[in-house]
Amino acid sequence: MSHFTPNMFQAHTIPRMTPLEENILPFHSSSQLNQSQTSSNPTSLTTMTPSIHLKSIFHRQAVQQLHYQNGTMRKESPRELQEQLPSAKRRKISPTQNPGPPRNRFDNPLQNGLLHDPARKRTKPAPYSPSLRPKPSHLRPHVPAKDRLLLWVPLHARNVLDQQGRPTNLTADDLDRVKDVLEGAWAESTKETYGSGLLVYHVFCDRKHLPEEQRAPVSQIVMASFIATIAGAYSGKSISNYVQGVRAWHILHGVEWKMKDDEIATMLKAADKATPSGARRPRRTPYTIDFIISIRNHLNLSDPLHAAVYACLTTTFYSAARLGEFTVPRLDAFDPDRHVKPSDVTTEVDRQGLKSTVFHLPTTKASPITGEDVSWSTQSGLTNPEVALAHHLQLNEPPPAGALFAYQYKGSHRPLTKPKMIQVLSNAAKAAGLDPRQGHGIRIGSTLEYLLRGVPFDVMKVKGRWASSAFEKYLTKHAQILAPYMQDKPEIHAAFVRITMPPLR
Repeated sequence: MSHFTPNMFQAHTIPRMTPLEENILPFHSSSQLNQSQTSSNPTSLTTMTPSIHLKSIFHRQAVQQLHYQNGTMRKESPRELQEQLPSAKRRKISPTQNPGPPRNRFDNPLQNGLLHDPARKRTKPAPYSPSLRPKPSHLRPHVPAKDRLLLWVPLHARNVLDQQGRPTNLTADDLDRVKDVLEGAWAESTKETYGSGLLVYHVFCDRKHLPEEQRAPVSQIVMASFIATIAGAYSGKSISNYVQGVRAWHILHGVEWKMKDDEIATMLKAADKATPSGARRPRRTPYTIDFIISIRNHLNLSDPLHAAVYACLTTTFYSAARLGEFTVPRLDAFDPDRHVKPSDVTTEVDRQGLKSTVFHLPTTKASPITGEDVSWSTQSGLTNPEVALAHHLQLNEPPPAGALFAYQYKGSHRPLTKPKMIQVLSNAAKAAGLDPRQGHGIRIGSTLEYLLRGVPFDVMKVKGRWASSAFEKYLTKHAQILAPYMQDKPEIHAAFVRITMPPLR
C-alpha cells in the first residue's frame, strides 16, 4: 500500500469567474458545469481544489491572491493567504510552519472550552415539562439538558483531599480543570441525552423523598428501583441511556460508582421487554430519489431558505451523512470550530480524472477532535448535489467562515437549523401528498440507494461511517437489499454476490 505525503495534493488558486448563470434554475443538467483544474504532475494521486462550480467560489476573495483595498490593489501576505485557505488545507502545513507543542506544558486552554464557555451562560434552557419538574435545589440549577452533567453537582463531589483525608495543595481551579477535561469525553448529543436522564433520575429521587447523600453515590437498590419505576413508561434504550447518564455524572464529579453489573444488565433487559408499543420507534422510512424529486417540485428554489434546504438535503443524501452534521440545532449554536463552513469544502480528482467534492466535518461523534471527511460525486438528474450546492452558494453567498448552508435573511445570514430544515421538508412532502419522513431517513435512504446500485457492503460501511452492529441491524430491515440472495435462479444470486461482497483475502 502506498503512503500519502503532503506533496500528493496540489492546491490550485481559482481565478475570478463570471456568475454561473447557466446553473440558476431550473436544474436540469450538470453538463454545462465547468471542469475543475487538475494537476499536470503525473505522480499526483489527486488534486485538491475548491470546486470552481461552487460560486466562483467561497466569496471569491477567499481564494484570490490580489484584491482591492482602499481603491488600490495590494498583494496579500503569505500569512493572509494561509488564513484564507479552506481549513482542510490549513491542516496540511509543512513541518517548518508547524508551531509545535505549546511552550507552556501546564493548564493550556482546552480546545472545546467547557466549564467557562461564555456561550454556556447565554443559552436559555427550555421550561420543564409539568410531569418532569424537579424540586428547586441550589445543587441543580435550571440549565439546558446538555449542561446538567457538569453543572448539576452531588452533595459530596470531588475535593482536594487525598485518599487518607489529608489536604493537598490543589485548588478549586484544579478541580474545575479535572471536570473540564473529563467532560470532553462525551459528545454534545450524548451529554444532552445524559442530561435528560439526570432529570428523570432526580425527579424519581424527589418522588421517593431520597436525601442528597443517597442520590450520589447511588446504591444498588436505589438504581434497581429507578429502573423498575420507569420501566413500561420509557423504551428500553432510553432507560439504558439514563442509567449511563447517572453513571457518567458520578464519574465526572468523582463519586464512586459501584454496581452489580449482572443485576443491572438483567434489569435493563427486562425493562426493554416492558417497552410500551407507543414508545418503540417506528421503522424509519428511507428517503428515495423519487421522494427527493417530489419535494423539489414543491420548493421555491429562488427562495434563499428553500435553496439552502435543497442543497443541504442533496449533499446529506449523497454523502451518506447525518443531517445534524450539516445543520445546527439552534440559530445561536453555530460554532466555526464545530460546524462545516464553505472553507471546509474541497474537490479531489484522482488519477483517472474522477472528481469528488469533499466536506470536512470539524468534529463528529466518532472523531470529536480531528473530525471526519464525507464526499459525493456529481449525479445525473434533478437531484445532482453539485448543481444544488452551486445554486445555493450563488444565491445566498454564505461567508467563508460561516455556516455552509447559511441563507440570506433580512439583509444578513442565518445558519440552517435542523428544526427549520425538517419543517420545510415536511411542508413540501405534505404539499406533494406524501407523508413526511424523519431526518435520519436521509442517511438510511442514502445507504439503501448505494447498496441497490451495487456498492459493496464493506465499501458502504466505510462511506456511511456505520458501526458494524448498526449496519447489520439496518440490512435485515430492507427486503430489497436481501432479495437477490433469496432468488431460486443461481445465476442472479451469483451475479449479485460478485458486485456486493468483498473478495476473499
